[in-house]
Amino acid sequence: MLVLQREGNPDGLKSEDVNPRLIYHYGLPSGCNLLAYDPTQKILAMSTLDGRIKLFGPDNTQVVMESPEAEQNKFLQFIHTQQFLISINAKNHMEVWDIDKKTLVHVHVYNEEITSFTVLQRTFYMYVGDSSGNVSVLKFDNETCNITQMKYRIPFQASQGSSTEDLNDAAVMYILPQPAAESKRILIIYKSGFISLWSIQDSKPLFTTGGTLIYSLNHDTKKVTAACWACPVGSKVVTGYDNGEILMWSVPHSDSKAELATNKELSGAQSGPLFKLNLGYKIDKTPIAKLKWAYAEGKASRLYALGASDFSSVNSLQVVVINDQIESRTTKLGIASSEPCVDFDIVSSYNEHNKHKDDCFLVVGKSGHVYLYDDFLIEKYLLQSQSKSPPSLPKEVKVRLPFSDSCITVAKFITDNPCMICSSDQEYISLSKKIPALFSFEAKQKDGSSSTGFTSFSNFKNIYITGHNNGAINFWDASAPLLIPIVSFNQQSEDDQSLSGVPLTALCYDMEARLLISGDQSGTVRIFKFKPEPYATESGFLSLQGSSKKGSNIIHSIKLVKANGSVLSVITSQDSKYIAVGSDQGYVSLIDVAGPTLLYERHIASELSTAVISLQFGMCSLHGFEKRVLAVATKDSSAWALDSETGNILNTAAVRPKKPSKALLMQLLDEHGTSGVSSGGNSFDDGLVKDLLLLCSEKAVYVYSLPHVVQGVKKVCYKKKFNSSLCCWASTFCSDTGLVLVFTTGKIEIRSLPELSLLKATSIRGLALSTSKPNSLPDSSICASQNGDIIMVNDDQEVFIASVLLQREIFRHLDSATQVYNKDLIIPQVIQSDHVIHKEKKKGIFSSMIKGSKPKHEPETEPDSARESFEELSMLFSVANFPLESEIQENLPTDADEVELDIDDIDIDGPEEKPKGKIMMAALNKQKLTSKFNAFKGKLKEMNAKKEKVQVKEEPQDEKTGSIDQIKKKYGFSSTGETTSAAKMAQNKLSDNIRKLKGINLRTAEMQDNAQTFSSMAKDLLRTAENDRRAS
Repeated sequence: MLVLQREGNPDGLKSEDVNPRLIYHYGLPSGCNLLAYDPTQKILAMSTLDGRIKLFGPDNTQVVMESPEAEQNKFLQFIHTQQFLISINAKNHMEVWDIDKKTLVHVHVYNEEITSFTVLQRTFYMYVGDSSGNVSVLKFDNETCNITQMKYRIPFQASQGSSTEDLNDAAVMYILPQPAAESKRILIIYKSGFISLWSIQDSKPLFTTGGTLIYSLNHDTKKVTAACWACPVGSKVVTGYDNGEILMWSVPHSDSKAELATNKELSGAQSGPLFKLNLGYKIDKTPIAKLKWAYAEGKASRLYALGASDFSSVNSLQVVVINDQIESRTTKLGIASSEPCVDFDIVSSYNEHNKHKDDCFLVVGKSGHVYLYDDFLIEKYLLQSQSKSPPSLPKEVKVRLPFSDSCITVAKFITDNPCMICSSDQEYISLSKKIPALFSFEAKQKDGSSSTGFTSFSNFKNIYITGHNNGAINFWDASAPLLIPIVSFNQQSEDDQSLSGVPLTALCYDMEARLLISGDQSGTVRIFKFKPEPYATESGFLSLQGSSKKGSNIIHSIKLVKANGSVLSVITSQDSKYIAVGSDQGYVSLIDVAGPTLLYERHIASELSTAVISLQFGMCSLHGFEKRVLAVATKDSSAWALDSETGNILNTAAVRPKKPSKALLMQLLDEHGTSGVSSGGNSFDDGLVKDLLLLCSEKAVYVYSLPHVVQGVKKVCYKKKFNSSLCCWASTFCSDTGLVLVFTTGKIEIRSLPELSLLKATSIRGLALSTSKPNSLPDSSICASQNGDIIMVNDDQEVFIASVLLQREIFRHLDSATQVYNKDLIIPQVIQSDHVIHKEKKKGIFSSMIKGSKPKHEPETEPDSARESFEELSMLFSVANFPLESEIQENLPTDADEVELDIDDIDIDGPEEKPKGKIMMAALNKQKLTSKFNAFKGKLKEMNAKKEKVQVKEEPQDEKTGSIDQIKKKYGFSSTGETTSAAKMAQNKLSDNIRKLKGINLRTAEMQDNAQTFSSMAKDLLRTAENDRRAS
């Protein structure tokens, strides 16, 4: 127990002594709405509605990160093979997280409404689509940790080709880099349904389809809400719409020859979808919220479809097989989830014990709960559903805190174990490896603690004790953030080892006396007496099932006492010989542990609520005499005093506030701290004279004079009312010198005792607690140690561990438990598509997906062309491919200075001084020179491709080249190196001229539109004039 020593105020608590903060978060964060997964590092990210991001890594590592603004994220993506995570919130702030350092490193404010976001993997480039239909390219600099916008962009009009789409639905919904050609082409899908395959190098659309033109033929208006690729090479894409339709489209995907062919299609009629998937969403008009395609061997490739959670649908979550037979037969599986879903993903985990790869289909419910399905069983069901003996449907598993088969109803937390003898780090490491992952189908560990067996509670620095609604009691090693089970007691008595099934409502543990007392909802008080340590181990483990054979080596005896009503409070006397029990019916009982024998039972007749929520033995000074009392607090915030020995009620009238509320805590205090004069200990109390009684309720906290309470007189020494929110839990710490208050909003206040001065206050984001309803068990469990360490369990879904004191470290291995990123992970330096490509096996509608793909047995290597393509992006994205709107406005001619754009404004030769040998070139036609350069560029590429095959002797070639250069120089021509340099300069100049031509084309199109508009207005005016003339 920690006692603070201060000069002038030996036991006082000061503001510099405290620092309330969250130490560790375990489990699923409440309000989860968005998922992201890094398959390289095997890290799962969960984003919440209040701006938190929870990361789950291998080996049960977890960490939570908080955004400065409590805003919901709408996009969340990892940069694979890197330590960065990108999130975009509702305010269009792009936040960059360093998951190795577990901190926010950069915030980029985007000025437009972001409607789509995609990270170009294996690079630091990102595509951002906005509500106006434009696509921008951003780059993250991992050295300076800054996001910069590149000059390259894709305007809405440029991506349309010859199509004319409505600007009202111009928002870019999806930007999909084409598999196997991520650095060359992206597929842009707009809200209107228009699809454009964009060539990054050529800055033009290669293929367009969909959109209002096709939909208008069917008199159907629908908006895109979901999309994904449906093949490993990017030849098929699936789109979902707000009316429940799901369509599949064909997309060109092959090399440059095919691209040239698709350019011709641009001017032709747009093609329709390949086919429509009938999954029943359109009947209910359920918008498609998400689509995800998963490749598998053979015919098991499948599409996961999710309907919007705001619409009621029988099967809002479905899986359908995507193969050559889909036109003739649809094989699908409707997953009947427990609640509407908001997101899903497929998470892979690798178990080192059985060397088996588990793929979990992870689903997030609308309530924030997470559910798991075995993805292997989903695939198996789809493949065998048409057989004579189809397999059973995959079972749903709700993700909960491990080892807790039932909800926690009551708990105790002991830190800095006073009986601790030794603690082994190696033992903890061996134990932690046996705990199954949170997202795993591995059977929960039922047996114990270590390979050598549990022998003593003295081996653990911190112990967490939980009572459950099925009657079980679990002991946990809380010396490190990851709670490890020690032992469980399920038996009701020495002769009955089965679970009682009755929720536990009270716990009391006296380690020095080796006593564990529990009380349940039926009024049964169980007194567990443990054997002296060390304990013998029969099988090497202690069973969490608490069987008779394995539990008998700890328990010496179990004694039962029946109380009148549900047990709400239990406390032991100073010497642990007596137990005081309070019930919800207002009865206070004193029990002799030796018998056990009921010494007395008294009924508290309170006016509003008689439930006894707190008891405490103490001594007070009354009329110059010391009186041993048993202080009692009832649920209506009434304070009573009983004689400890006889049970007689000392105060004739209860002491309570004018406006009583639900009581939470009662504690006896010494006005002078722990320095009160002791008259010597006794069986009931510590012999210290107590002067004050602390009573905390949901709406206020009071400090009464204890001698006046004994006399039935209300004398308030200090008080503090809560105006903003309700208090849901309270506890004293540091030898009763400090008070910690937890509110329903997640706010934590630290106040000094007995003055109730506010020392520090903070809020834990995501900690939303509620007061328990009458006659019902609480949804959350909170307990604290004497040193102010708090464990809060919320709905068996998440655990908050907080600390109050400054610079207090209660956990070992905290850094390793929160290190989700493995910087030492060896990542193969290969460039390969996110999808595995296999040989073509059967012809059909999906035959084009796998043409030209790589055989399965061939090793994946990094092609030089792929590496060069990614390197070229830096040059491409650094140059403006289209003039900005501001530049266009600046260059527009004014009335005072009218300037016409002319093709002659384009310079091919440039102002450079020409060498002597180029006098003959000056007479060449400009058009021929342009074609020459294009041909020369193509020959250069062919020469680079043949360089590895053709072997040439270096030395003779150098001599030959040198002689040629000398001859050229003699007659005034440029050398070979200079010629190559001149070619590059000419090529750059040609690119600049092309850009100017594009600007002229844009200006011409604008002028044509203005002319058409003027012509239309003139015709309307003429028509109106003729009508007026005829009318007159």
